[in-house]
Amino acid sequence: MEIYGEFARVYDQLMEAPYLEWAEYIEELWLKFELKPNLILDLACGTGVLTDILASRGYDMIGADLSADMLMVARETNPEILWLQQDMREFELYGSVDAVICICDSLNYILEPEELAQVFKQVQFYLNPGGLFVFDINTEYKYSQILADNDFSGVGDSGAYIWENFYCEEERINEYQVTLFVGDENGLYSRYEEVHVQKAHKIGEIKNALRIAGLEILGEFDELTLNPPHHQSERVFFVARKT
Repeated sequence: MEIYGEFARVYDQLMEAPYLEWAEYIEELWLKFELKPNLILDLACGTGVLTDILASRGYDMIGADLSADMLMVARETNPEILWLQQDMREFELYGSVDAVICICDSLNYILEPEELAQVFKQVQFYLNPGGLFVFDINTEYKYSQILADNDFSGVGDSGAYIWENFYCEEERINEYQVTLFVGDENGLYSRYEEVHVQKAHKIGEIKNALRIAGLEILGEFDELTLNPPHHQSERVFFVARKT
């Protein structure tokens, strides 16, 4: 079953991700670690909202995502950006970049440690020396205590969703089934279903994969702060550098 198919059309309405806050926070991290990037890759860019915000601030952006449907929405938002349909485990660029970002728990979709290290190796290969890699993950705490085996729902102008979540603490695998009701121009709604699977990576596993890839770990932070993560952090941001 394909993920982010019909979901792409209503994703931003229903998920209400804090794109503007993330953009400002990423710039804060670049400032903290003394990077002034020009060319930036937004890896697993989704519908490209964050990519477009950063482009509007003067950065030269590339957006890459596995989902053709998400990229279709992204191209409609800003056709001037280079959008690439690529798997983050084996993406290819025409040259190197100053920075790579990967936001909104995209790396939780990578389930195996060796595949996580492969993503990081690709990032390391395409980063310019001194370039930064900024990314986030959902934590074990969020999966086990917030999402757990709960159900969620939401309604937007052109759709609605029901999210049934299941978390296996032993395997640290989170699976959720999303039932979507997507409206058309005639006011008729169609029903779709998607199943998403994510892995709750431990911070130590992330850091080990970064070291395997040859990236220098500069820090990990509780979401939207410069504070270290704590036992109730729901999202943790990492900053790594190519030396």
